[in-house]
Amino acid sequence: MGITKTALYTEHENELAMYAKAFAHPARIAIVQHLLRVNACINSDLVQEIGLAQATISQHLKELKEVGIIKGTINGTSMNYCIDKEKWLEVKNQFNHLFNELKNSSEESCC
Repeated sequence: MGITKTALYTEHENELAMYAKAFAHPARIAIVQHLLRVNACINSDLVQEIGLAQATISQHLKELKEVGIIKGTINGTSMNYCIDKEKWLEVKNQFNHLFNELKNSSEESCC
């Protein structure tokens, strides 16, 4: 989606697409699942858990942090990451709203 084309869509559609893009890599899904399981971790734990290089993990963390799904705090020489619970619920609600737009009908009216 080109930068000039985003103006064709609502703020909500652009925001939802941004979240979807953040989830669009299996490593990011694995990172989010790990953070959900442990509720916090340090970056080096993710390297061992996910099995990717530190630089690769850092890039994926950056993508997730930019959209606000995770947050990080400095702890000495390490960064601790966790799910931003408020943002997580917001993202969940937005996707639920999208998925709930399908009309429940017993009639087949499609293809």
